[in-house]
Amino acid sequence: MLGELVNNLWVIIAALLVFTMTIAVGLLEVGELGEALYASLMKTVLMTSVGLFVMAIVGFNTAFAPTIGGGVIGNPFYRPGLFLGSFAASPATAPGSVWWSMGPSWFNTGLDTGTYFLFETAFAAVTLALVGVVVLRKMKPMALVGYSAVYFVLIWNLPAAWIWNPSGWLAKLGMVDFAGGLVVHGAAGAAGLGLLYQFWREERAKGYKESPQVPIHISPGWLTLAILLLWVGWFGFNPGSVLAFNDQTTVVVLTTFLAAASAMISVLLFRHLFHSQAPSLLDAVNGVLMGLIVITPIAGFVSPASAMLLGFLGGPLFLAGEQYFAKWKWVSDPVGLLPGHLLGGLFGVAMIAFFAQPEYSGALPGVASLPTLPAGLLFGGGGAAVRQLGIEMFGVVVVMVVVFVLSFLTAWVLAGTMGGITTDYQKEGIVP
Repeated sequence: MLGELVNNLWVIIAALLVFTMTIAVGLLEVGELGEALYASLMKTVLMTSVGLFVMAIVGFNTAFAPTIGGGVIGNPFYRPGLFLGSFAASPATAPGSVWWSMGPSWFNTGLDTGTYFLFETAFAAVTLALVGVVVLRKMKPMALVGYSAVYFVLIWNLPAAWIWNPSGWLAKLGMVDFAGGLVVHGAAGAAGLGLLYQFWREERAKGYKESPQVPIHISPGWLTLAILLLWVGWFGFNPGSVLAFNDQTTVVVLTTFLAAASAMISVLLFRHLFHSQAPSLLDAVNGVLMGLIVITPIAGFVSPASAMLLGFLGGPLFLAGEQYFAKWKWVSDPVGLLPGHLLGGLFGVAMIAFFAQPEYSGALPGVASLPTLPAGLLFGGGGAAVRQLGIEMFGVVVVMVVVFVLSFLTAWVLAGTMGGITTDYQKEGIVP
């Protein structure tokens, strides 16, 4: 009983830390794009509120209730049902009510329904904030609200139901993603690409030969505050994903923070080696973020030494991705959704099959009905590790395609009902 209370207290604290990250993404935009962009802060506050509202109505269940349709989507009417039980005095939302997947037959961490709801809703909100870094100044506010509603019912929820829900079809296949390299970062990149494609369709119709770029205006104070809040918030993001407070939680803290520091050093080093440029605050911030992203899907499965190596590999990966995506003339991505979250998240997922160590994967809750995670190829995993790599890459392809299509279709339908979803770029100051 005491253990369950401690677990609930820890995960509630972790949820609050993750909630701060959504607003911190707004501060990151202000830090990179200029202090006048108060819309960044309004946007992230809006996303947080809409996330809580829609997830409470039905979104939490579509992601985390026992699945229907062969593990495709959570049952929206599973207890406590719509509106977290509506006005009924439901024991499912009362203190001490353990959510089904947190009980002894599954993850066995004893989390209450309310605790788990807050934690996963915080993840959903910050994921939309990551998607939203490509919409600033370009997307009509009401279009963003409409997109958000669909996002918190379906677009974010399907990958969560498939991978993080123990009855999801990819989870049963053996796919793992510790804290969201694919469910959060990779899928955010896919959703962002769906929006960017609709933007480009409308921009071409307006006569643009390439997508107008939102200018960068660094505000050092806001940028430093943003990365501080994001780094601290990741203390809830990754360690909170243990879903319990135990010895493994400390290991995840170490792997998370060491990967971030290693990636920052790596970005600064390789920027100097490749371009002979002096270290900059923006490079340091991007390096920290890249390390945090890369380690997210694997933080509970690897040693601190592996985390440092993975973070260091993230440096040149980010710089190469930055150069590659800069060539895409139909993309405006001023805050680095694609080279950071998309590329880093998918790289981290792939590395599970190379770096996982059984002695560190105790953070993966023991669900008897699910396949166990084998050791990685670099630690003697052999054929089992190759199979795990195939499972992870299959999951990546399926999630990326489905999320991109759903995101684009949502934007396309909204555009049809609103006469386009893009703003007047001249009024927004994007073009002269």
